[in-house]
Amino acid sequence: MIIYTDIILVWSIIGQLDKISRILNGMLKTMNSVKPPRMTALRELHEAENGSPLSILIGTILSARTRDENTSAVVKKLFSRYKTARALASAKPVDVEKIIKSTGFYRVKARRIIEVASIINSKYSGKVPQTIDKLLELPGVGRKTANCVLVYAFDKPAIPVDTHVHRISNRLGLVQTKIPEETEIELMKKIPREHWIRINDIFVMYGQNICKPISPMCAVCQIKKDCSYYRTKFSS
Repeated sequence: MIIYTDIILVWSIIGQLDKISRILNGMLKTMNSVKPPRMTALRELHEAENGSPLSILIGTILSARTRDENTSAVVKKLFSRYKTARALASAKPVDVEKIIKSTGFYRVKARRIIEVASIINSKYSGKVPQTIDKLLELPGVGRKTANCVLVYAFDKPAIPVDTHVHRISNRLGLVQTKIPEETEIELMKKIPREHWIRINDIFVMYGQNICKPISPMCAVCQIKKDCSYYRTKFSS
C-alpha cells in the first residue's frame, strides 16, 4: 500500500524531471534562436573520429585558462605526434612545450601531462582509468577534470562543475553555493541521474553564449520563469 508520503516523493521526483528537462530544452532553444553555438572543446574531442579517453583527459588539463577553440587545435596537434600514453610519456618537455605554448602556463602543463601519461602507461597499461577514485589519484586531476573524463570519454553519468555550471546553477536558484565543489554535491542531490551527462555540455555553451558573467542576455533567454536571478533583478 502506497502511503501519502510516498505519493509526495513520486510527484517531487516527477516535478524535478520536468523542471530540468524544461531548463535544458529552453537553453538549447534560446541558443539556436540567437546563433547556433559551436561545440565545446570536450564535445569536439568526444565526437572526433580519432578521439580517445587519453586525448580528453589531456585536453581537460590543457583547457585551464584558455579558449575552447585553442584547446581543440592544440590537442589535435599534440596527438598527431604522440598517439599513445607511452609515446607522450617518453616525450621531451621542451618538445611538448612548443606544441602547447598557446594554452598558457605551458611549462607547468607540459610537465604535468607527461607525468600523467607516464602513470597511465606504467600503472594502467596505457588505458585511462574509468572510476573517479582512480582518476583523482592522478597528479593535478581534481573533481572537475575527473568528472569531465567520465562524461566525455566514457559516457558515464557525472556532473563536472566549472565556472559556467557553478554560476548558472546559482543564478537559476537550483543551488545556493559558494564554490564549485559544493555545487556538484547539491546538483547530484537535486537533479535526476538521467540528466547528469547533459548538464556540463549545455550549461557551458549557455554560459559562453547567453548567460555570461557580465551582462547576461536575459532579454532573449527562454528560461526566465525558472530563473531566480531574473526574478530578483527585474521584480517590480
